[in-house]
Amino acid sequence: MTNNSPAPILITGCARSGISLVAGAVHLCGAYGGSSIDSAPRMYENVHIRENIVTPYLTTIGADKKGQYPLPDTLSLFIPSSWATKVKEVIAKDEYLGGPWFYKSPTSCLIWPVWHYAFPKAKWIIVRRRTGDIISSCMKTSFMDAFRRPEIRNVLGVELGIATEQEGLLWWVHQHEERFVEMITEGLNCKVIWPHRMVDGDYQEMMETIDWLGLKWNSQVLSFIDPKFWRARRR
Repeated sequence: MTNNSPAPILITGCARSGISLVAGAVHLCGAYGGSSIDSAPRMYENVHIRENIVTPYLTTIGADKKGQYPLPDTLSLFIPSSWATKVKEVIAKDEYLGGPWFYKSPTSCLIWPVWHYAFPKAKWIIVRRRTGDIISSCMKTSFMDAFRRPEIRNVLGVELGIATEQEGLLWWVHQHEERFVEMITEGLNCKVIWPHRMVDGDYQEMMETIDWLGLKWNSQVLSFIDPKFWRARRR
């Protein structure tokens, strides 16, 4: 990877919002995510970037590596000057041959100043979903466990009056929404997308996003996404 390589596409949002769905579509339309996304094909997250760069950074600043609790404070983040170099090295080792490339992670919005400093020309996709749907999905998902743990609810109870898992998740979603506002207010090159509109067969927003990224729409996106919404349509 050279200094003339294009800036990345950064796909982020609350966990359980459809980030992987959007990343899969971006991948099918020609953006490179790295060889490690094949090891977790439903997630489309570059494992090497996550485990070798992002997770150590979150641990160093005392934040939860899964982006649940505690969350980073975007106003007092340590900004590593070598972030871009490290990320590019990982992509280069993944045999990147040029062209558009992306990194998908729900934690990117929580440390957006770090990514923005490293890649000021990046295009950001902020994936949204209705708050109630996010909370419902999180409560059914085993790895979204922070707000089930009594020790965390006790801390949040003292600080914020939060007593239940649902209240903790509501606070957590609102924290993400605050980061989205920060990103847009600071002038990052963002596009917001609500992928669950595709439950009703509305692909216009997704097509517009692919065009905005400078990618070519691949009809395979329909066969990739449609089956994931069959159950919702039957309801």
